[in-house]
Amino acid sequence: MTDIKVFIVDDSAVVRQVLTGLVGELPGIRVIGAAPDPIFALKRMEVEWPDVIILDIEMPRMDGITFLKKLMQEHPTPVIICSTLTAKGAEVTMQAMSAGAVDIITKPTVNLKGFLQDSKTLLADAIKAASHARFRTLSTAAKQTLDVKPKLNADSVIAPSGLVPMSETTDRVVAIGTSTGGTQALEYILTRLPRSVPGIVIVQHMPEAFTAAFAQRLNSLSQINVKEAEQNDRVIPGLALIAPGGKHMLLRRSGAQYRVEIKDGPLVSRHRPSVDVLFRSTAQAAGKNALGIIMTGMGDDGARGLKELHDTGALTVAQDEASCVVYGMPKEAVKLGATDGEMPLSAIPELIIRAPNRARFLKG
Repeated sequence: MTDIKVFIVDDSAVVRQVLTGLVGELPGIRVIGAAPDPIFALKRMEVEWPDVIILDIEMPRMDGITFLKKLMQEHPTPVIICSTLTAKGAEVTMQAMSAGAVDIITKPTVNLKGFLQDSKTLLADAIKAASHARFRTLSTAAKQTLDVKPKLNADSVIAPSGLVPMSETTDRVVAIGTSTGGTQALEYILTRLPRSVPGIVIVQHMPEAFTAAFAQRLNSLSQINVKEAEQNDRVIPGLALIAPGGKHMLLRRSGAQYRVEIKDGPLVSRHRPSVDVLFRSTAQAAGKNALGIIMTGMGDDGARGLKELHDTGALTVAQDEASCVVYGMPKEAVKLGATDGEMPLSAIPELIIRAPNRARFLKG
């Protein structure tokens, strides 16, 4: 296999130097150039076009959003946004993700080298994922992870349960897990839902400080309410709760009510929040009263948790390969026998709308 070719566009010489050094150390990845702005980058890339571009947003002569839109129209290429950990950076980054960016690499205003060094595995994962991007229905990407650190499972956050699955009720909940490609996929789904849908809990792999801006954007576009989840938020009809970056989210049942628990904990399947953690807790709290959906994303986070949910009698669905930006997480769930079937992204809103009726779309 040939190396993944990466080009870095950032107006900070320090960022270019640090990223070039770190990326250059990753196996199977090669930096073919770096530029301080998009105009200079375009000239350099004409000589050798990269497989993945790491792009800053605020730059002279041409900003990153304008450059990103130009790329998507003229030469679609996987782009990873390199964004600062600020409220403003998060807001602009959400615009970039909506415009077709693949993933986010965060950069602090201080101790850049140390921060990126600590995030080396995630950086490698993001680049490998982006290199598999497919610009079909939506624009984003992912696939394999780099096995560097021990890979913990959901046991490290929530213990498995031997309880008999709870009886079926009319109180439904929808649990969704997704990663790379998920920002646009979730926007597609949530903006097509009426206020009457069951409560929804979502894990979207995303860095800390960006999930609040993501939730606010979706809330402004949707009929339903969307917010970043907080400790003990109730899961009610017409509301979608998005797990905060850097925290695990678990579904809990208290009497007749569903609530969420937000907690710290180790990375599970190399992620925090983890889809496996959400799905396992949903299996324990809701059982067959839940609808589980696993969507576009890299790796296998969510497959085992969805299998536990499926085994309670819940309806579980995977987004199909044709509509996924990256058919990684859904593929692993299907291989594990964790789903009742697959369906295109375009069919998922209607599935959620009919969730209270337990309609078995996949069986005719």
